[in-house]
Amino acid sequence: MVTIKHKTASIDKRLTYYEKIPTIFYENSSEAAEAIAHEIAILIQEKAKKGAKAVLGLATGSTPVGVYEELVRLHKEEGLSFKNVITFNLDEYYPIEPNSLQSYVRFMNEHLFDYIDIPKNQIHIPDGSIEEEEIQAYCDDYEEKIKKAGGIDIQLLGIGRTGHIGFNEPGSRPDSQTRLITLDKITRKDAASDFFGEEYVPRRAITMGVGTIMSAKRIFLLAWGEGKARIIRDTVEGEIKESIPATYLQNHPDTTIILDDAASEKLMRINTPWLLTTSDWSDPKLVRKAIVWLCQKVDKPILKLTDENYNEHGMADLITKQGPAYNINIRVFNELQHTITGWPGGKPDADDTYRPERKSPFPKRALIFSPHPDDDVISMGGTLIRLADHGHEVHIAYQTSGNIAVFDDDVVRFADFVLDYSEAFGMKEQKAEKLFRQVNEFLKNKQPGQVDSPEVKKIKGLIRRGEAKAGGRYCGVPDENMHFMDMPFYETGRVKKNPISDEDIQITVDLLRKVKPHQVYAAGDLSDPHGTHRVCLNAIFSALEVIKNDDWAKDCWVWLYRGAWQEWDVNEIEMAVPLSPEELQRKRRAIFKHQSQKDRPLFPGTDAREFWQRSEDRNRGTAKTYDDLGLAEYEAIEGFVRYHF
Repeated sequence: MVTIKHKTASIDKRLTYYEKIPTIFYENSSEAAEAIAHEIAILIQEKAKKGAKAVLGLATGSTPVGVYEELVRLHKEEGLSFKNVITFNLDEYYPIEPNSLQSYVRFMNEHLFDYIDIPKNQIHIPDGSIEEEEIQAYCDDYEEKIKKAGGIDIQLLGIGRTGHIGFNEPGSRPDSQTRLITLDKITRKDAASDFFGEEYVPRRAITMGVGTIMSAKRIFLLAWGEGKARIIRDTVEGEIKESIPATYLQNHPDTTIILDDAASEKLMRINTPWLLTTSDWSDPKLVRKAIVWLCQKVDKPILKLTDENYNEHGMADLITKQGPAYNINIRVFNELQHTITGWPGGKPDADDTYRPERKSPFPKRALIFSPHPDDDVISMGGTLIRLADHGHEVHIAYQTSGNIAVFDDDVVRFADFVLDYSEAFGMKEQKAEKLFRQVNEFLKNKQPGQVDSPEVKKIKGLIRRGEAKAGGRYCGVPDENMHFMDMPFYETGRVKKNPISDEDIQITVDLLRKVKPHQVYAAGDLSDPHGTHRVCLNAIFSALEVIKNDDWAKDCWVWLYRGAWQEWDVNEIEMAVPLSPEELQRKRRAIFKHQSQKDRPLFPGTDAREFWQRSEDRNRGTAKTYDDLGLAEYEAIEGFVRYHF
């Protein structure tokens, strides 16, 4: 098995001074998941040599999926046997049937147990279908089985926004054991997409207790993505408190927090390393980050920072090496000033020495990848309109159909329209009537979370496609330049998607080679709670690796946007496109073309605001930060970071 090196192999201990739980992070979640799977494999093999059982505590959710995929690969390709493994899952919704789409029994079978040689009688998952009066005895028995197995050797954990581990919500006692609990409102809201509506999420669950988890010999808590960064900071660097159950892990003798880069970004050693130890300040990005932080700390624009401000906030060594403050201020001010451009496709016949984009060729071919049918206008609608207004050849690639994010009553409305249309124009009505009856009958009997019929999925996909076309046309993009990729990984009819496939990557490669763009725009917004953005971006990165030696690719720049779920920090932005009040209005109207997502989208995530409100607030927030730093004042700004391939 391959050994994977993590980023903290030789870390300066001063950088981890405030970290109360050992924390390791990897460049991406795939590397991290593979490393944990290998740790588990080593345990299994060592136990097998001794004729003993390896006891694993397992978690569900999107976080450990990569671990399970690697364990399956090790079994199939490297002969790792699970015959000496006993498993205990953390939790299960209550009430829920084992074969339900959302049950953790089904999750574990689909991701792990169906593909390995573990004996069925060595698998233990809380039963969400037992009678309520039997639950206490059942939970006591679950605890007894863990003890009889010799205790848990390795426990995998995820972490919720509330800081829950398992389903131990805020207020859980550190000595709690397996029990029936009531789910926190935030936890139920986070689970709403899995159940196609918060009203269908069970209000209770059976979970191992904090005390049960703490009795494990070794614990790995895994977290991926920017959305987990704040709760990870509070867990690792904060005080132990009942309101954040994960902080109890600070008292465990062998817990390790495993993160990807994004989830680590709020830890002090990443966010403000200059407060912990001397920095060499050789990285201009670190200097820029520190200056932006200092401005916000002392509430001053860049050009008003003084030597004393630097000295009093842990940045004296920066002054010593690169000072005085005036010199540093001017340099960083100019760097940020040069990110601002009203010409995202490059300004023709202009000196582009300090511009973020090249002046030629002009016009350019720009290919905008949109994971869902509305991410283009939500996240970079102003820039999209600007590119079209400037005469560039703009293409939009809608990577997925977005069909699961349409309400059922919209399907009935559109099917009814087809029937009325047929009648109004004297066309043959038989097929339209049959379709309407099929759709109506299916939706009348549809159970919560049930996968849609092929007809319903098709109609939902066409609704999203029609809205995307309307939005694209409004932005000035011709129909022939709108590409609907319908990537196969997405087409499951469920929130849970298939892994990315060679077919998904090849579709992306083919489109890139067809358009031969000078610019590619892609969603770098990885906080999408359903993971679609992450998979779509991985497909693009994989495709870029395939085409990187093509002649045209050498003149192709890739820009990453955010907006639907999160925004770039100002210190990260490499191209800032300002929007006037009128342009912000045009962007809003483009977003409004997506009527099925207006007012109350089916999968809003954890943010109660509509997508257009989130987008505008973030764009205005970015503009305000530029203004507070002493740069030009704009109504709104869309930010981009360049990806080098």
